[in-house]
Amino acid sequence: MDKLKKAPEKWLLLEEDPMLGPYRDKIISRSRRFSQALDRLGSLRDFATGHLYYGLHKREGEAWVFREWLPHAREVFLFGDFSGWRLTGEGRLSRINAYGDWELTLPLSRLEHGQHYRLLVRWDSGEGERIPAFARRVVQDSGTKIFSAQVWDPPPYPWQSGFLGARNLPPLVYEAHVGMAQERPGVGTFEEFRLNILPRIAAQGYNTLQFMALMEHPYYGSFGYQVSSFFALSSRFGTPEEFKALVEECHRLGLAVVMDLVHSHGVKNEVEGLSRQDGSPYQYFHDGPRGTHAAWDSRCFDYSKDGVLNFLLSNCAFWLDEYHLDGFRFDGVTSMFYRDHGLGVNFDHYDKYFSGNTDEDAFLYLSLANRLVHLINPQGVCIAEDMSGMPGLAKPQEEGGCGFDYRLAMGIPDFWIKLTKEKRDEDWSPEEIWGALNNRRFAEGHIGYAESHDQALVGDKTLIFRMIDAEMYTHMSLDTPSLRVDRGMALYKIIYLLTFSLGGDGFLCFMGNEFGHPEWIDFPREGNGWSYYYARRQWSLADNPRLRYRALNDFNRALLSACRSSLTERFAGLILAHREDQVLAYRRGELVYVINLNPHVSFTHYGIKTGPGNFELVLCTDWGEFNGFGRIPGELTLKAAPDGDGQYWLNLYLPTRSGLVLRRQEDDLGPKDKG
Repeated sequence: MDKLKKAPEKWLLLEEDPMLGPYRDKIISRSRRFSQALDRLGSLRDFATGHLYYGLHKREGEAWVFREWLPHAREVFLFGDFSGWRLTGEGRLSRINAYGDWELTLPLSRLEHGQHYRLLVRWDSGEGERIPAFARRVVQDSGTKIFSAQVWDPPPYPWQSGFLGARNLPPLVYEAHVGMAQERPGVGTFEEFRLNILPRIAAQGYNTLQFMALMEHPYYGSFGYQVSSFFALSSRFGTPEEFKALVEECHRLGLAVVMDLVHSHGVKNEVEGLSRQDGSPYQYFHDGPRGTHAAWDSRCFDYSKDGVLNFLLSNCAFWLDEYHLDGFRFDGVTSMFYRDHGLGVNFDHYDKYFSGNTDEDAFLYLSLANRLVHLINPQGVCIAEDMSGMPGLAKPQEEGGCGFDYRLAMGIPDFWIKLTKEKRDEDWSPEEIWGALNNRRFAEGHIGYAESHDQALVGDKTLIFRMIDAEMYTHMSLDTPSLRVDRGMALYKIIYLLTFSLGGDGFLCFMGNEFGHPEWIDFPREGNGWSYYYARRQWSLADNPRLRYRALNDFNRALLSACRSSLTERFAGLILAHREDQVLAYRRGELVYVINLNPHVSFTHYGIKTGPGNFELVLCTDWGEFNGFGRIPGELTLKAAPDGDGQYWLNLYLPTRSGLVLRRQEDDLGPKDKG
């Protein structure tokens, strides 16, 4: 049985942050509640097997068995192609227990691979057609646009690999959407992604691929965040077997695969989704106003119910077992943690993490989910999307934490947006940047990023577009000079260098941002004439040697290669932050970073204290291959010189708007000096 033997005598979370002292009892209570839940549920792995019981299953050599949990139903029918879409006595389910389970057995000959079916559920005050909650394949009719479950019974997939260990890597995460990954207008497929896009990602140097929008969702433009069928892979991208082939190819290339797991809410659709599945508004979701997320126009799960825990934990186990995924990025964690979903809340005091506004049932669910993932795949990775800064989110459950491996450093993109919008280059402060990029709980893992899909949507702007604006359409050719483009390119590279090296223990990039994709994302909708023009990625821009996008793509690849080793060191050490010069220097791991933010002044013989040794320049944002001005040679080794006090200094040339990365060479001086 997976449980805590007893509470630890010392709580590391409290020792690391004395300000949590007043909340000691609540933190300990969370850990004990987690232990009690494990005791009550028994084996967590065995509890999370709803997908093996509910839904449609073939009892080998005997029959088809279908089960559904519908506690408030009065009568239930399965109907579809096999019945001519008529309700028949053959399709009538029987209630088999007081819990609310319904069951139907059909001969093997009655259902065939590819057939469609739905449920008709009757309750005391009405009836409605429903998609089964545990359906593994859901398709939409191209003519009627109606969704139905589909019998999916191909030969077993011939897996050649299992999980890929991901937990011990510095995660370099590539955030991708299969449907909009193609350059052609239209919806991309798993096969196209495997053949055309995956090689690009691997060549770029990423080691983790985060897929968006895998769970079935009725509205394509929701980016996959309005889920209807939690166990169904979205059929608009292809078949389960095609996705399994994609996962296997990822593993072959050394890429761990995580998916956006949306357990924060569900679509409010009643035919396609879980809302009023059995006629009641509170089977899976909260009753009354608490059951509706007003800002998202969706339904909110009631995490206090064992039936909901079984559904969601089984969903975690299903995606890991069925598709050999390496973990999850849990979406909307802030919305789960707080009864008001954290909307408009400034989390400026610890009271707000431990108040009556906190949904302790949601915290417990996520703690159980994280434990389950690591039971199934000990090297699996769990990433939390939380903007509130909940203490202990990425700490072990035994310490009062929630058990995530990493949390997204969500304040960093907001910082860059605010800085680029509100301050002139001359007013960019090295101290402010250092403080913003190091403002995190260092005892917890973080994934840093400069921008994600959120900043690429219509209504916002990517960093590159914010700085270059309309000249991206006219002046991105190498033959077309532009001071505005020069500025945007230089700052873009510096921002990515700073974020990568200071923003966390890993790094995330959204598909296309690595080469400064010029267009926003706008999914087909009535307002744009149902066009796919902006729901795609223009890879040809990065492939064209006459365009500056190629240089940004090359810089991104060089950044990952040259600087990934420094992410294994949790802390960066500040060397210099000079406000007037706008120069920032710091060490992280074996690398020394020197950034000159000054837009007007290049410095010669600028002293940076490093300790003794020879230092090799391994990356420079100003190199000509990255569309810089080439003011520093590509091969450069400098020797630190001593002063009268026994300190060693590098005298550097720092061009305007440039960043340098140096690595000390192994030499006859012995172990590397840390000073």
